Formats: sequence, structure tokens, C-alpha cells
Amino acid sequence: MIRVVYRWKVGEENFENFQKIWSHTTNRIHETVPGALGSFMLRSAEDNTEVITVAKWDSMESWKAFWGSENPSEMVEMRKIGERISAMAYDEIGDFTR
Repeated sequence: MIRVVYRWKVGEENFENFQKIWSHTTNRIHETVPGALGSFMLRSAEDNTEVITVAKWDSMESWKAFWGSENPSEMVEMRKIGERISAMAYDEIGDFTR
């Protein structure tokens, strides 16, 4: 398993719309893209414009097949209202969340 951490800058005035689009997008990816296992979103308590989304994938190969040119069509609407700062993949070593 891997986790991919996406860092975003989203204007406060766009956050509600970004959240709706992200929800639709992440669920569509989870349902249609092989290896996609879902995602969650975090928003900074100190800077409301800083948003992190963390996606779970079954393998690095599955994510790379999706990621392709680093601009997957599934994420176009998110990129229209939020600036993606970075995307970093990490091997999942352990998860004790419930």
C-alpha cells in the first residue's frame, strides 16, 4: 500500500466548492480507477487556505498509471479552483487508525 499526499492552496471563498468537487472526484476515482482505495481531506487549523488530501493506493504502479503526466483529467475541476502545490507518494508502513 502507498499513500499519496497532495498539498493544495485553496482560497477561503472557494473552499466549500473545492470540498464538493473533491468529494465527487475522489469517489469517482475510487469507483473507476484500478488500485484506488479512497482518500481523506485535512484543512489547516492555522491557515484555512492550506488543504491536504491523502489518497490510498494498492501499489505505486497503480498510482503511477493514474498519475501519468501529473495532470490526470479526473482532477481538472479541482485544479481550476485550487493550486496543487505538491504530490508525494509514501510507502505505508503501518496504520493503526480505526
